[in-house]
This record gives sequence, structure tokens and C-alpha cells, in this order.
Amino acid sequence: MTSLLGAALLTLTLMSPALAFVPIGGGASSHVNITGTALLQKVAETCRAVADAAGHEFEPTGSSPGELVQACLGPTAPGDVSGAKFHSALQEIYTQNGLVDRDFVNSPPHHFNSEAFLEGRGLITEGVAAIKANIQKENFKAARETLGRVLHTVQDFYSHSNWVELGYTEPYFNLLRPDLPLENLADVNTPTCRDCANRKCPNQILSNILNEKKLTSGYMGILSSQKPKGKCSHGGESDLTSTTVPRGGISKDERSSNKEFHDAAVNAAVAASLQLLEDIRLVAGNHDFLRMMGIDRSSVVCFVIDTTGSMSDDIEAARSVMYKIIDSKKGTQDEPSEYILVPFNDPEFGPMIRTTDAEKMKREISKLKATGGGDIPEMCLSGLQLALTGAPSSSNIYVFTDAIAKDIALKDTIIALMRSTKSTVSFFMTGRSGRRRRSLASSSFEDYKDLALASGGQAIEVSKSQLPQATDIILDTSTSALVTVLQRAAVAEQETFPFVLDESLKNITIYVTGTSLTFTLTNPAGVTQTDTEASGKLGTIHTVGNLRRIRLYADKQSGTWQINIKSSQPYTLKVTGQSTITFIYDFVEKFTGPHSGYAVLSGRPRADQPATLMLSVIGRKGPTSTTIEEVGLVTMSGPEVVTNGTMTDMGNGEILVTVDAVPDGEFVLILKGMDTVSNSTFQRQSTTQMSVSKVNIQAAVENSVEPGETFKLPFKVMTQSEGGTYTISARNDRDFPMSYPKTLTLLSGEYANATLTITPTADTESGTDVTLTIEAKSSSGIDSNYAVLRLSVVNKITDFIPPKCEVTTVVANCPRDVSECGPFQWELSANFTDENGTGIQSISLIQGNGNFSHTTLNASVVQSHYSASCCSQIVEIAAVDKAGNVGKCYHSIVRSHSFPTTTLSLPLWLCFLASVFVVRL
Repeated sequence: MTSLLGAALLTLTLMSPALAFVPIGGGASSHVNITGTALLQKVAETCRAVADAAGHEFEPTGSSPGELVQACLGPTAPGDVSGAKFHSALQEIYTQNGLVDRDFVNSPPHHFNSEAFLEGRGLITEGVAAIKANIQKENFKAARETLGRVLHTVQDFYSHSNWVELGYTEPYFNLLRPDLPLENLADVNTPTCRDCANRKCPNQILSNILNEKKLTSGYMGILSSQKPKGKCSHGGESDLTSTTVPRGGISKDERSSNKEFHDAAVNAAVAASLQLLEDIRLVAGNHDFLRMMGIDRSSVVCFVIDTTGSMSDDIEAARSVMYKIIDSKKGTQDEPSEYILVPFNDPEFGPMIRTTDAEKMKREISKLKATGGGDIPEMCLSGLQLALTGAPSSSNIYVFTDAIAKDIALKDTIIALMRSTKSTVSFFMTGRSGRRRRSLASSSFEDYKDLALASGGQAIEVSKSQLPQATDIILDTSTSALVTVLQRAAVAEQETFPFVLDESLKNITIYVTGTSLTFTLTNPAGVTQTDTEASGKLGTIHTVGNLRRIRLYADKQSGTWQINIKSSQPYTLKVTGQSTITFIYDFVEKFTGPHSGYAVLSGRPRADQPATLMLSVIGRKGPTSTTIEEVGLVTMSGPEVVTNGTMTDMGNGEILVTVDAVPDGEFVLILKGMDTVSNSTFQRQSTTQMSVSKVNIQAAVENSVEPGETFKLPFKVMTQSEGGTYTISARNDRDFPMSYPKTLTLLSGEYANATLTITPTADTESGTDVTLTIEAKSSSGIDSNYAVLRLSVVNKITDFIPPKCEVTTVVANCPRDVSECGPFQWELSANFTDENGTGIQSISLIQGNGNFSHTTLNASVVQSHYSASCCSQIVEIAAVDKAGNVGKCYHSIVRSHSFPTTTLSLPLWLCFLASVFVVRL
């Protein structure tokens, strides 16, 4: 590992002084550090493998996420690369890891408490199967969420059991191998600990337990002090059993408990996390493993297209801009990493088409034909729901339609999904068609404008002939490192909007949507340009329909600009550009318990109390290259109200922001600071509107569900307002049958419990991701809140045995002097079998610089052959079966100078299965 890369990983993961087993935000250090150390090491290893295969070096130029991503994507593609997608992926994993301490605080298997070893391994086995199935279906967000929870359980084994007290320093391989037994477990009647009255004993484990290598873990009592006689406790103030003889506890969560054992547990937890990640990587492959980790070009193109009879011109315009995006951005960092297409008609919508292949997307969009649609309303929001749940978070989604929505009942669900995913939705609305109209009082084009504004998108009204000119906005936003500087909505009035442009910004574009308006743009030097000047001193102005698009010249001046807009109608303003200076954020709430911390809200923040959010600012050279001066919440519409928050450095590059006075109505986050690279002030704004609620919904998905089986999801609802009857509604994006109470009677300040059941169809493919939205609304309709959850459908796994490897021949005619290795070759032959398993799905070379080949995978015995220069002395081959089990062969021709022969044969080969890993810390 190069010193620069080592510094990069150190900066990204070890910003806190020590490692500990506490959740995110729970103190000076956390599970985040342990998880991040393993994740970033495995990402670096994978990036290096990809670079080696592509024939270039993996050499990050610095320690920022963007620089790491740029080095991983390769040196040839020009353009800016943002680390936001990678940083967000890490945060999703960290968040779910920490939530285990809130949602499953009293579940022994999730923490390997109370000697729940078999049950804990069952959770790991089920979770890993779901992760692999999700990745295969490209449901990377679901995979990340499950990965965070599984890593927590894996890591807690080493802190909560006596594994390190037994003298073990390496991970317990059998935890990841359900086909192998968990050996030498202490039974419930075997005493395991001695009494520790002062709770400061260095090692409470009984000597016979240590001598017999018996495995035990501490009992944890949140609600009760009872435990089996003679058993160890977890320990700590929250553990009621720690006062029951034998008193004390064996938890190594904190370094203060026992430095030696704590450090050993941390090291084992990091190594075990690496072991788990390597198993997942070998099944997923390098490319999809990196995609799961957010290492990919940041741009995603997602079209939702009305295919009813009057949409021929619109479909052609969408097809043309898709072709233009593909052809103009190919080979650059702006080239989309993924293309998504969702058609909708009436009554049909979908299917969603996802591909990373640009040519395939060209073929798919060319297949669209305008047919059907006898009346005006169409299934627009159903198609949009598919896009929001299928596209990556923070995507830009474009909807093409000329009709209002028949499924307007989905509007609240769509807003919840927009807020949950932080995706931006823009509508291209062409003139009302000549089709027979049907009046829907509850649905109009104004609903599309509401949705666009709520997500930070645009609502563009043009004629069908003007549509091709309006699609330049898609080219603008289908780009990497896109940031929003300012966005506002205003009623009919004259108003001046100041905004700050910094030195890092490129391709700055200002959008004004509305009718009957004029504006004047002024730069920091006082130079102006009005809306009547198509090519003025500051940029070019293009007007089509209700959209004015202002592209500033490349030599723009940094500093405070302003735009004065006068209008007799409502309008919106948005200022965007490209920059690697950006931020990610989540609204959070503090939770208490044995390990307190902060949990990301799945709905709106609570009213009548301060709003808290966790913020990470991504600078051009990492978090130290920016200084944050001001963070606040600002109203989106009406008179501008800004309420600034207080900032607390939480370590790990995170800032906790507390806003005491939350603005009324809809608001967004605004951030101002200093870029230390250029010594210039910058301004950034979030796009997704948020508001507060007095209603709160809590729910957590504990595990996956099998196709055809019914899944029960407990949830609870509370209101801080007056009690009464609240309407409950729930939807899922797969249209699986559900049952739940349609109303709940709430008392102020008290939770009401309920259960939702959902049954995936028996033919649901394994790895399918279900997005479930639950909403509670007051009888007056004034207040409501929601929870958005993901559920994975995974086939039951019965094959846990990995493929087997038998090395049949090794011939190594290599010189004793390694410096003379150049002209000499060695070769290896090996057979892979899966016996009574599901069959071998793939075989790949994971270490070695030689030539590798194998026979067809359908054969009962797959023969493989490897040949290489004697300068490349190690080979490792991995075989993956269709159940996701990994078998490995490892062989090295490295030998001492005294070795008498030049031919190596069977006694010297080593065969490794999935439980054997080389871990480099």
C-alpha cells in the first residue's frame, strides 16, 4: 500500500482517537471506525485489482473521497469527479450499523449477547444471502442497508463474547460458514464467570472455561436483572444483570473496560469485517462491489415517459436527447453510470428498464410507440413511483407527459419517496392533447408543479414543437459533480435574490420558470444583463415555453451575484453548477440505551422541538479543505426566513447541526463556508423540501422474506398534538397484497401499536427489493407523517457448502535465483466440483498475473488451467456456486534456496475454501 493511499484511508476512517463498539455519533469513536477501516481497505484492494486489470496504476492524488473515486475510475476520462455518491454509500452503511443499537437493543442474537451464538450466526447467514441476492438484482441500496446491520452483529461477537480472552487473535471463520459447526459452546447450566464486586476485574472468565476453550458471552438485561446461575453479564449501567452475582461484565465495548482485550477485539472485528466483505466481493465481482459502494460515475439518466396515443412527438424528443447524452458524454466523467426508462400508459405502467449499457438503452427507447389512452388522465405517478424506488438516491428524474394523473392518490406517497431518496423530479408538460377529456377535480398540471417544487426540480410547460429546445436542461443536469447554489419559489412580486459563486464552480446555469416576468442579472462588479439580451455581457439566455435558461460565460467572476425578478405570476428560480465542493445530510434524532447515538429519520422531523441533522461537507481535498461558517434552514416560498443552527464536531468528518427555531412551512438546508484551496467563499443548498410534523411513525425491518410467505411488520404511531382518529395508509412499489388497520386512535404523547402484513407473490425473483411507505394522517388532514422502509425478498438457502478444489498438477521449472525468472514458466491444473450443490456459477482468477482458462461451467467437473512466468509466484482461484458460496484454491511456488528440486507436486499445494482468507491490516 502506498504511503499516500495509506494516508487517504487514515484520513477517511481514523479521524477519531480510538476505535470502540458504540453507534454513530455515540461518542469520540464508534462502530463507524471499525466498519470504515474495513470498507475502505476492501475498496482500495478492489480498485487496485480493477486498475491492474485495466493496465493502469491506482494512485489517489489525495485523501478526499473524490480523489479516491477518481483514481478508482481511472485516469483517462476527463471531467470533475464528486465523492458524494461514495460518501453517501458509506453513510448508509454506517447508519444501518448504528440503528441495530436502537431497533434491536433487546435482541440477544443481534449482539451475540446471552450466549445466542446459533441465532446470531443465523442472522449473519440470512443477511449475507440477502446482500448477495440484492447485488445480483442491482438493488445496491438494499444491499448496503443489510450490510450495515450484518457488520454490526459480526463486530459485536468479538466485543461481547470471550473469544479474545480465550487467546484467539484471528476471526472465527465458522461464523460465516453455516455448513461448519460452532464448537465448544458453554451450555446454559455451565457457570462461566467469577464474581467481580467492584466491576473492574481484568478477566472474570473462570479458569476452567479458559482451559477448556469454552465459548460464552455476557447476558444483557435491559428490563430484568435475571440470568442463569453463574453466567457472565454484559456489564455497564444499562445492564441490570451486572448487579446479580457474578457481578461485573465482560463487554469490551469501551477501551476503558480492558485495554488489552478491547484492542484485541477491535483488531479481530476489523479482520472479520474484511473477511465478510471479501466473501461478498468474490460473489458480486469487482465492478458490482464498487457500484454497491458508490464508486461509479455520479450521473444517472432516468426517463418516465407517457406512451399514450398523442405522445409521438414527445417520445421522439426524449429519444433524441437520450441519444445526445449517450453520444456527447461518452468517455468522460459525465457519461452516465446507469440508464433507467419507465413507460406508462393507461391502465398499464412499467416495466422499469435499467441498464449500464448505453447501446441497449438506445434500443429500448427506440422500441417505444405511442398507442392507446382513450381519456386524458394517465398512470403518471405509478410510473414515477417505480422510478423513485428503482433509481439510486439523489437521481435526476425526467417525466414526459401531456396529461394529468389518474393516480393522483399516490401524490403523498410520491412526496414521501422524494424526501426519502432526495431525488429531483422535473416535468416536461406539453400542451393538452385533443383526446377526449375527463375532468378530475383533484388532479391537474398544478400537481406536477407541486411535485417538481417539492423535489427541487422544474415544471416546464412547452408546446410539442418546442419540446426539443427545452431538453437542454437534461444535458445540463446529466452530469457529474452537480450542485445547487440557490433555489427559491416566489409569488407574483418583485424580489432580489443574492447568491455566491465560488472559484470551483463550472458550467453555471440559472433557470427561471414562469410567465409574465422580467429580470436583471448583476455580477459582483456591477455589470448587468436583462432578460431581453439573448447574448449579453454575462452569458447567453435561451427562452422556450415558461423556461428561461441562462448559461454564464466560463470566465464568470467569483463573489456575490444577484438577480432581480419582477413577475405578475408565481415563478421559480434555480442556480446550479459543477463543483466537487458539496455536502450530504440527514435529519436525525437522538436515541438512548446501552449505546446512545443518533438515528436517521425516515419521515419528517418532529414539530415543537429543535431540528437536528448530521452533515458531512466534502471539499476538493477532503473535509479539512473547507471551513463551515454558517448552516441553516431557509424557507422555499414566500418571504425568506433563515434560521441558523449551532454546529458540533462529531468526529469522522461529521457535524451535528441543531436548529432551535424551525421555519414554518417548507424549508431546505443552506450552507456557507470557505474553500481553503482557493480562499473563496462558497454557498450550497439542498434541493428537497422538508417540513415538520407532530406525528411520528417508528418501524424497522428485521429480516428478509421468502417468496410466497407473509411478512409481519410491527409499527407504532404517536402524535404530540391532540389525540383522535388517524388514517393509516400503506403502499408498496411491487403491488404485493397487504393488510393493516385503516385507522388508529391516538392519545397525545402515547404510541399506538399496529402490525402490517405483506405477502410477496410466490414467483417473486430472489433479490427483489420492496419499498414500503406507511403514512398516518390526522382526521382534519392538516398533519401527517410517513415512514419509508425496504424489504428484501430472498429464496430460502439450503446449499451452504462451497465448491471444492483439487489441484491435479503443478509443474514449476523455475530457477533458484528469482532475478533470473524472466524466461521461465510454471503451470497449474485444478478441478472444481460442487457435488450435490446448486452448481458452479463462476470461476475467476483473483490473484496472479498469468493466463487462466477453464472448461464449461455446466460440467460436473470444471477443469481449470493456469500458466505464468516464474516471476509471478502466487495464484489464487475462486469458484462461486449459484447459492453464493465461495471456494478457493491458493498455490505458491515461493520456496527456500535450499529446496532441492524445480518441480512442485501435490504434497506442496494448498487448497482453501471460503473460510480461509489472507488478511492484511
